[in-house]
Amino acid sequence: MAIPLTARNTVLVVDDEPASLRLLTETLEEAGITVLVATSGADALDLLGHVIPDLILMDAVMAGMDGFEATARIKARPETAHVPVIFMTGLTQSEHVIEGFEVGGVDYVRKPVNVHELLARVRLHLGNARAVQASTAGLDATGRMMIATDTRGVLLWCTPLAEGALAQFSPGWNRDAAQLPAVLRGGIERLLARRDTRGASVRLEQQDGALELVLVAQYRENEVLIRLNEIDPRGHADRLRKRLGLTEREAEVLLWISYGKSNADISEVLTISPRTVQKHLERIYEKLGVETRAAAAAIAIRSTEQ
Repeated sequence: MAIPLTARNTVLVVDDEPASLRLLTETLEEAGITVLVATSGADALDLLGHVIPDLILMDAVMAGMDGFEATARIKARPETAHVPVIFMTGLTQSEHVIEGFEVGGVDYVRKPVNVHELLARVRLHLGNARAVQASTAGLDATGRMMIATDTRGVLLWCTPLAEGALAQFSPGWNRDAAQLPAVLRGGIERLLARRDTRGASVRLEQQDGALELVLVAQYRENEVLIRLNEIDPRGHADRLRKRLGLTEREAEVLLWISYGKSNADISEVLTISPRTVQKHLERIYEKLGVETRAAAAAIAIRSTEQ
């Protein structure tokens, strides 16, 4: 299993030219960045089976497996798909820039490398990568089960809570697997077919309950954010009622709030008016000592997970 390197910024440099490799290594190390080295695409893939850097600098043209094929394989692995790849390409190789973006690159620098430009681009994308990691951790801390996939349904990242829910839904699966469970891929394909509709959802049934996939947003060109809800209305509502001192109806309303449903949705599910939903919600706020829908939902999520 590959181990993420988190002590300080780590960059994998993939280049088969010794002089270029030496310049890049010295430049990055002088900037306080840990450098890993691979002299071919195959060597890079082997190294990534053991450690995961924060960023990859990839030479576009190398003997054997070139940088484009190596990057395509890196992006096909769930454990490394999130790692940003910056391509290095010669001044006369403009067509390679387009190919680099098509296989998943986030940026490029021209060879011969301008070290100041290189460091600026590296620091930019290291910062973006750290922000994504922090956002993922923050989502998990709120109790939300979130995953991100590309537009083909390939998993890019998930919060630990979401990973646990997926493993429970499909025993034997873990994020080191080559792809998501078949039943989940089918659900995501149906969901992405409706991705122009914010809030679209797909429910996957199983014997002990259901898993709902809710489309949150497509916030990058090729990245879709999906929320997972473990649907067990009867069991979860009963738990909320007992643990939070709510009436049966208040527990039901709060549960559907935690599932991310609007008052109109809850009105339809529970066959009560939106005004009645709001009245229940106001009493829930008072009993829980909160003032916002998000705060109430967070308490509900923690209570149903305990």
